[in-house]
Amino acid sequence: MADVHVTAVCGSLRDASTTRIALERVLEAAEAGGASTELIDLREYELPIFDADQDREDAGDAAELATSLREADAIVLGSPVYHGSYASPLKTALDYCGFDEFRGKTVGLLAVSGGAFPVTALEHMRSMCRALNAWVIPHEAAIANSHSALEDGEFVEEKLEERVATLGRRAVQYATIEPDPDSFQGDQNVGAEGK
Repeated sequence: MADVHVTAVCGSLRDASTTRIALERVLEAAEAGGASTELIDLREYELPIFDADQDREDAGDAAELATSLREADAIVLGSPVYHGSYASPLKTALDYCGFDEFRGKTVGLLAVSGGAFPVTALEHMRSMCRALNAWVIPHEAAIANSHSALEDGEFVEEKLEERVATLGRRAVQYATIEPDPDSFQGDQNVGAEGK
């Protein structure tokens, strides 16, 4: 699997981000599985709020972001939960992408919540991926009660760390899977054409 490249996108802008730490663990597991990896830290990208009237090439680092995602064999999206959904920095980043970046691509999902299990954020990310005709890994990683899930940058529970690492292994394992036929959502997603 040395030719597999896994790219993770961190939707958290916090300095002490549990999402970023978890994605780093995902990528460590992917590397152990033989993949090359990249972490896209959205703090390092200039991405104005999406405007459909503005060309991607004129929107800060949007074209660079899209190129990195196009070159990936598998993508892992990670986000904190804000108001029951995924974070706006990730939403903005993904709005600059379309079928060229996601169609037929394997995508893993990770969500982090300060409270209960972050089901809705995972569902929203999954729906977005299906609208772009990506193949979403059935295994997903969720970190609830994030304030107590890590201590000094390390996972407190081995079982949770293993679940996060499994996402990295699955990203490598399924990077070349034959995707499902396009979804109904994708067929109706005319805005994702020609990004």
